Amino acid sequence: MRPIRWEADHLIFLDQTLLPHEERYAEATSYHQVAEAIRRLQVRGAPLIGIAAAYGMALAALEAPQGEMEKFLAHLEEAAAYLAATRPTAVNLTWALARIMKCAYRYRTPQEATAAILAEAKTIHRQQEEADLELARFGASLLPQGARVITHCNTGALATGGYGTALGIIKMAWEEGRITHVYLTETRPLLQGARLTAWELEQLGVPSSLIVDGAAGVVMARGLVQAAIVGADRIACNGDVANKVGTYPLALLAKEHNVPFYVAAPTSTIDLACPSGSQIPIEERSAEEVKRVMGIPTAPKGLDAFNPAFDVTPAHLVTAIITEKGIARPPYQKSLPTLAELEGVAHG
Repeated sequence: MRPIRWEADHLIFLDQTLLPHEERYAEATSYHQVAEAIRRLQVRGAPLIGIAAAYGMALAALEAPQGEMEKFLAHLEEAAAYLAATRPTAVNLTWALARIMKCAYRYRTPQEATAAILAEAKTIHRQQEEADLELARFGASLLPQGARVITHCNTGALATGGYGTALGIIKMAWEEGRITHVYLTETRPLLQGARLTAWELEQLGVPSSLIVDGAAGVVMARGLVQAAIVGADRIACNGDVANKVGTYPLALLAKEHNVPFYVAAPTSTIDLACPSGSQIPIEERSAEEVKRVMGIPTAPKGLDAFNPAFDVTPAHLVTAIITEKGIARPPYQKSLPTLAELEGVAHG
């Protein structure tokens, strides 16, 4: 299953808003279309957003004036700013855009830069696939034989374009016979767990049980899981983690019930320029997402609603952060920079 791919001169992506009932691929021929796909969550998941943005820049290069290099670069800067504004929390987005712009400035002609940008976008995609596999190997090794785990939101191939992060660990652990069952939250308000993670687990043949977000405490209190594994959209230098809203209460419950709480993310998600979670921008989305379920109104029409898309889990609740370069443990101020430096990651 490939949620995104480049073909000739355009981008093909799986429309995730239609899953699990319909598998439909759409195409983007401009960076504006890529931005809209990211904004509408047709393309979602921090690593996949970064990959999509990189390909969006390849489209921008194809659209750019091919005469003067100055005008070409100005067009790319405009495209990068437009794409960056779509989802402010996921740092993989700005990481990929910065990497593409750095690539563009190395060349003297638009033609050379255009070819290099597409090659760099493909490299970002390939490296994410490779990173997913390494991350999954590290993570699977932490799980005891016969473990049952709980996860939140969607962190599989749909979110990364590769093997997956938290769900990649679950997949590898299942293949190695380490886990026997997965509990997955529905992930309100857009049901990424119920629609996407459940669909991926079914495709993989992994036994699972869907629960409402508020049932995680019952699952842990009854001793039904031995680990919680989630992804991340941005990790601050001190180990604070921004992830899909609902992650923070899950971490609190894990702490209360002595359940290890693992965060799985590539090093591109580590933002060394961000000192703590309080500096992470938290995207707020339309109130209508809270007041509806799959387009069906469920609340009074005039009711106000608060809809943060992410929350921040403090570092002291995180047992370990699993990356493709290794496993970071507290104190994260020391362990995260060491891993990030192996990859040359820097943000800001």
